[in-house]
Amino acid sequence: MFISGAGENPASGVYGRPQNKEESVIYKRIMGLDVGDKRIGISLSDPLRITAQGIETYNRRELEEQDIAYICELAKKRDVELFVCGLPKNMNGTIGPQAEKVMSFAEKLSEASGIELEYYDERLTTVMVERTLIEADMSRSKRRKVVDKLASVAILQGYLDNTGMRSI
Repeated sequence: MFISGAGENPASGVYGRPQNKEESVIYKRIMGLDVGDKRIGISLSDPLRITAQGIETYNRRELEEQDIAYICELAKKRDVELFVCGLPKNMNGTIGPQAEKVMSFAEKLSEASGIELEYYDERLTTVMVERTLIEADMSRSKRRKVVDKLASVAILQGYLDNTGMRSI
């Protein structure tokens, strides 16, 4: 997506320079997800799609539909146009049982929200984040609260850096 100037189609959700002070520039964001069996790490790109910020670690509910409804509502509030979901491939690059579960959830989320979905290889992301937190001398109980959120930040930042996703 790009911004070329004033007068774009309002249906696209992207506008150029404001015509007057009452108008504002609208940017859509990208939401990063680290989907696990117990928790989902959630991050969000900045409006220029340069950096990823951690939003929260969401504790999954009993019913998957509750998780999907929560993330759909959060994405709507944050003006998200793309989900980037970490895909936990096996070390040999194949899709294993955990990756299949993640893909099933992510596809249901995309369908329910109407938001486009892309996957990003997340091999060793959580391990990298965990090591960083250990080196920072963070206790195990504190690490558990933030590791998924930070893993989603690493996934989204990697996506932004490697795909050149910028709005301008």
